[in-house]
Amino acid sequence: MKAAEIRRRFLDFFAAREHAVRPSSSLVPADDPTLLFTNAGMVQFKGVFLGDEQVPFTRAATSQKCVRAGGKHNDLEEVGKTARHHTFFEMLGNFSFGDYFKKDAVRYAWDFLVDDLGLDPSRLFVTVHHTDDEAEALWIDEVGVDPSRIYRLGDEDNFWQMADTGPCGPCSELHYDLRPVAERGAELSTEAFVELSDSGRIVELWNLVFMQFDRDAEGTMNPLPAPSIDTGAGLERLAAVMQGVDSNFHTDLFVPLLERAAEVLGRPYEAGTAEGVSFRVLADHARAVAFLLADGVFPSNEGRGYVLRRILRRAVRHAWMMGRREPTLVHVVDAVADTMADVFPEVAQRRDHLVRTTRAEEERFLATIEGGLDRFDELAPREATGTIPGEEAFRLYDTFGFPLDLTELMAEERGWDVDSVGFEVALEAQRERSRADRAAAGRAGHDEGDGDAEWSVLVDGGQRFVGYDGTAVDTEVLAVMPGSGRVGLVLRDNPFYLESGGQVSDRGEVAGAGWRVRVDEVRRVSDRSAVFGTLEGGLPAAPGPVSARVDRSVRHDTERNHTATHLLHAALREILGGHVVQRGSLVAPDRLRFDFAHTAPMTPDELVRVEARVNEGIWSDHSIVIGEMEHSEAVARGAMALFGEKYGDRVRVVEIPDVSMELCGGTHVRHTGEIGLFKLVSESGVAAGVRRIEAQTGPGAFRYMQRAEDRLAEVARTLKTPPENAPRRAEQVLEERAELESLLDELRKGGGGGEEVVASVEFEGPSGPLRLKAVRIRARDADDARAWGDAFLQSGPGGVAVVAAELPGDKHSLFTFVTDDLIGSGVRADAVVREIAAVAGGRGGGRPHMAQAGVGDPGKVQEALEQAEAVVRRLVGAS
Repeated sequence: MKAAEIRRRFLDFFAAREHAVRPSSSLVPADDPTLLFTNAGMVQFKGVFLGDEQVPFTRAATSQKCVRAGGKHNDLEEVGKTARHHTFFEMLGNFSFGDYFKKDAVRYAWDFLVDDLGLDPSRLFVTVHHTDDEAEALWIDEVGVDPSRIYRLGDEDNFWQMADTGPCGPCSELHYDLRPVAERGAELSTEAFVELSDSGRIVELWNLVFMQFDRDAEGTMNPLPAPSIDTGAGLERLAAVMQGVDSNFHTDLFVPLLERAAEVLGRPYEAGTAEGVSFRVLADHARAVAFLLADGVFPSNEGRGYVLRRILRRAVRHAWMMGRREPTLVHVVDAVADTMADVFPEVAQRRDHLVRTTRAEEERFLATIEGGLDRFDELAPREATGTIPGEEAFRLYDTFGFPLDLTELMAEERGWDVDSVGFEVALEAQRERSRADRAAAGRAGHDEGDGDAEWSVLVDGGQRFVGYDGTAVDTEVLAVMPGSGRVGLVLRDNPFYLESGGQVSDRGEVAGAGWRVRVDEVRRVSDRSAVFGTLEGGLPAAPGPVSARVDRSVRHDTERNHTATHLLHAALREILGGHVVQRGSLVAPDRLRFDFAHTAPMTPDELVRVEARVNEGIWSDHSIVIGEMEHSEAVARGAMALFGEKYGDRVRVVEIPDVSMELCGGTHVRHTGEIGLFKLVSESGVAAGVRRIEAQTGPGAFRYMQRAEDRLAEVARTLKTPPENAPRRAEQVLEERAELESLLDELRKGGGGGEEVVASVEFEGPSGPLRLKAVRIRARDADDARAWGDAFLQSGPGGVAVVAAELPGDKHSLFTFVTDDLIGSGVRADAVVREIAAVAGGRGGGRPHMAQAGVGDPGKVQEALEQAEAVVRRLVGAS
């Protein structure tokens, strides 16, 4: 089966299931600074998943062009060496935006692979996230997968996220067994399955992401507006399986490109040779170059353009290795335009640009590559080993245009290393020189008025931080930075805490005779802290004595949260184990956030115990002991350091006796009892091996509990029961609903649900009597129609049913059902539905016994049903 047919069948399959077939989006993500390139089908729908964008459909299907050659998702180094890594590829995907969820997603995937493409189910394996009991149960109960063929894997394999931020969730994957028949059949352990997958003998075909969360820039996992589905199946991999070849590069997607390369190079492609790798690199990179250029990316030394240039130059180097001294990739790029124009017309429309730009880039690199290779030979002779200095690697880049990864690849081939750190140092030094040159050019002919010159120094002297001892002080202003309605002040005695160690800066005011500054920001200026805010009144040239006051209420709430963070850290280590260490934090007046090292989600029991342990520490009213000591002494006494902080010889130690001791420069309550209450709000994962707890304390925790009580009271009022009875009443309502739904299902199966019979006839078929029923029904969803069909199929042999279902939202679908005994006589549900749907302007497909189609013109549904008898008679050859 050719790739074009696989793509068409995939889109047709989901169109028949009421998915809007959408065109591929650009490789350059729209309004998404988190991504270099579109690297998955869901990228164009990110705003929909987040609830920020509205679309006129709740289901979609695409064949999305993708590039993975930069950033987090980067397959560049593996291209050509393996059978399945590519820089450019097509991802087939179906999506649900708050419509269907796991049940339909797994059923659709299985039905397409097994029933539509005809893959052998005994060669399919399934993986689920190790916490996803629901997905595993669906594969077993709904699809019928043998439990021995389902594997539970961790976050690395079965938790998906597009980037460091954005939509994410647990996933389930379908894998296909490529081993010879003699090696298949035996049950595999998880370890054996993973090993076979890593070796490529079992290959992942389809990833189903159960989109439930949005990870923000700070790592918080926020629930999406509605559970959604995002799936991705590589077209190249499906083509390799369907065409029975051992490599994606040997499918009809790549063979024409390999043939063009062979024609240009004057030699045949031989898969198992070193030159075979270079052929595959040329074929792969030509696709990436063609599509990136077509989507508006231009070769440059920064960002997306730099990635494109790297891909181009890697291809030039591989052609050079095969003896080519003139542009080569350009001919393969031209072949891409030939082979892909039917599906992606942009590569044909911009063919001249593709060819011209590729040729120019190749010629540019060919002008320097020989000199660069000669210099590389001097730096890394074949008869020796060692490390290429970073400065020399930078010179290869700066003078000869060798990207660092190209130098590293060449070095690896000879057993050499590259000082990449030294390269970055040299690169940054060059950037700094460029910045300095630009700054000097910008200052030419102008007075210097930036930096320290903006500050008016009023009084010489040093600054003291007095915020540990109090929140109000009378002091004087050392320096002023005047502005239009907003000023900056440096105070001799400063009570305002400057953000550090996770604790946010203070707010407050500084007041003098006839003026006031509302402080809303604290910043480091040289070696001092400066406060900034809105000026009320007129600031005199000599401000005189001032009063500086931190907002005591806000500071106290921040102190509650900071001390609670120390209690939380201690409780986690006590209950989860000594491996727990801090990995980051936020201490604000309204909440605290604590990131810590731990490999698995906390259990409900662990969460309850941690929350209780922290509150016990609060209600014990421990005194807080704060002092300074030598760093070595503090460490020897067991003080814990804050992740990512640097410490001097003397350190500040915050101790809660018999509970906690940490190095900390923040502000704290005097007694733990001042915290009042600790309420754990959420626990989530933020990265591999890192968990996050968010919590509130004191007044914030009290307000959180009040809101919870208000919500419970509202639920109780809705259920017309006292709050203490709400859980039981909710259970009763759900039980009553289940009973009603069961009765409704029975009514529908028995012919209820608004059924209107359009035709009910019997006639002689090729192997006996044949009964045909054509009906219109009202249904809640497609499952109702299928339930009607199941009842029909069980009512006896020789039956064909055509059902027009009217669904909520003025939607319409056609369904056909055929009993097993008629399928062998040439009557197939998918054939029937295609012909009948065509009358109503729709199209569809499915399995021999059940098929579904969309309706383009609801006004022609009646006409379509009336033609059912003629269609079935024609298919069975009856008069």
